[in-house]
Amino acid sequence: MKTFAAAIALATATILPAGAAMAQNASTDAASADWIETSNAYTEKLIEFQAGFYPESASSSGYEQYDGMTFDYSPDSTERYIAGAKALRAEFAAAMASESNTFVKQDLAILIDSLDRSILSSELNERMMLEWNELPQSIFYSIGTMLSDQTAENRRASAVQLLNRYTGVADGYEPYTELAKARFEASRGDGKIGPYRVEVEESIGKIPTFAAGIRELFEKYDIDGAEEALDAMDRQFADYGEWTRDVVLPAARDEARLPEELYALNLRNVGIDMDPREAMSQARRGFYEVRAQMEALAPQIAEKNGWPETDMASVMTRLKQQTIPNDEIEEFYRGVNRELEAKVRENDIVSLPDSELQMRVASVAESAAQPAPHMRPPRLIGNTGEQGTFVLTVGNPTASAEDAYDDFNFPAASWTLSAHEARPGHEMQFAALVENGVSLARMLYAFNSVNVEGWALYAEAEMMPHEPIEGQFIAQQFRLLRAARAFLDPALNLGLMTREEAERVLREEALFSPGMTKQELDRYQFRMPGQAGSYYYGYRKLIDLRVETELALGEDFDEKAFNDFLLSQGIIPLELIAKAVREEFIPAQRSGS
Repeated sequence: MKTFAAAIALATATILPAGAAMAQNASTDAASADWIETSNAYTEKLIEFQAGFYPESASSSGYEQYDGMTFDYSPDSTERYIAGAKALRAEFAAAMASESNTFVKQDLAILIDSLDRSILSSELNERMMLEWNELPQSIFYSIGTMLSDQTAENRRASAVQLLNRYTGVADGYEPYTELAKARFEASRGDGKIGPYRVEVEESIGKIPTFAAGIRELFEKYDIDGAEEALDAMDRQFADYGEWTRDVVLPAARDEARLPEELYALNLRNVGIDMDPREAMSQARRGFYEVRAQMEALAPQIAEKNGWPETDMASVMTRLKQQTIPNDEIEEFYRGVNRELEAKVRENDIVSLPDSELQMRVASVAESAAQPAPHMRPPRLIGNTGEQGTFVLTVGNPTASAEDAYDDFNFPAASWTLSAHEARPGHEMQFAALVENGVSLARMLYAFNSVNVEGWALYAEAEMMPHEPIEGQFIAQQFRLLRAARAFLDPALNLGLMTREEAERVLREEALFSPGMTKQELDRYQFRMPGQAGSYYYGYRKLIDLRVETELALGEDFDEKAFNDFLLSQGIIPLELIAKAVREEFIPAQRSGS
């Protein structure tokens, strides 16, 4: 694995093979039957196995017995993981042959696919890549998971144990920065490629921000006992930055592109099962259609506001000039969210939760790690009422002046961002996952970017007709971005386009800021190659299912019932949701039940 964060993501975010004949909660009887207990017994074996290597992942999911435990960074951990994963896969394959319950077999297929991909990822990375870890950022994420409003107060003290172990202050532990250096040296070999130079350079610059961010978390939550480890962390992070500059940077590659095998695996991991070139063709057509809709809206907005310039770019400039002050942005977004909820109720779009939406402004370190607004999911296992949190950002504090953002902090942008991240988007997805009760395999392993982001972009589309025309214009801009991602990401990674050409599309046609454009291009090339196309791909699948259902039901179609049903399925591959809609929802609506 390139980074600890990537290992955690792969260990917990998984997909099913395309076209697998599986259904989610095919009947009430099935959902409440003994098969869930049987399935969970298998899944718990995988959870326990992976927690032996990545306990932070199990802890963040809600397994408190792993609080304070740190990932296995011993020299032979990759070999032991692959061997153990193969043995467990063989056990699950044998169980597939002996189990008779359809739902248990479905969940075993989920677990097998998860193991197949984690094995392949470990093998490919070990064979092709030097092992370099953005360790300070990974440690910040890990500490931030424990020191959070979403984490129960009685669990937060375990952050001291985490930091003691990461820094080697705890007995029997070496500093993880030293282990990371050793892993890098041990990974050297003929034909292997290093990390991308730009990524390495930027990571060095962010190290002081993450060190300060970790200190701020301990102060914010008034956690005592970490002083020695914090002082050690400061020294070790600074040293790690110098080592990275002196040792890793000379071994870095100048070309961002990954080997095609790794890029293909990335697409598989996020749920894109279409040939990249066909996906690009569909996305280009969508880009044209959305751009035309923006061009039609721009003169209407100009006329409404009395602006003389009526072209897209001029209208966008005017809208962005209506800046929301940083100290007012949270309250402004709260007001917009209340208006969106009122529109949802008024138009019977989807059932809203009774709880108040959780929202806050990101810390400096959080903004450096993830500059765009985002949803922080709640604990999935043992949840006692914890909610997801809509985290607002006001820009990237580590960006230069010429890379400033102006894409989120003006009124017209607040509508579609809220619909995507909050309600009825991601926040309601995760709330439904916690509330509806599914097997562990489906809760923790049947997850990919296509189905997660597909719903959130669909939620944007559901709310767009109920927003002011300025909000609709920006909603279309962000849909334009998702279409652009779906052809720019593969074009860059397949060598079909230069970064400069992609930059022109995002700056001059999609009209995003230099900072946002840089973040996007970095995402396609080295932050998360392959993932960006999942939004548009998932959205297109969901709207196709929506129209198919409308045509099948005619006047019996009920928008709220349909959307509630989609949420009730959990975060599972869209093929499974489509199967459930065809086999359960449509027949039930026709019969009036």
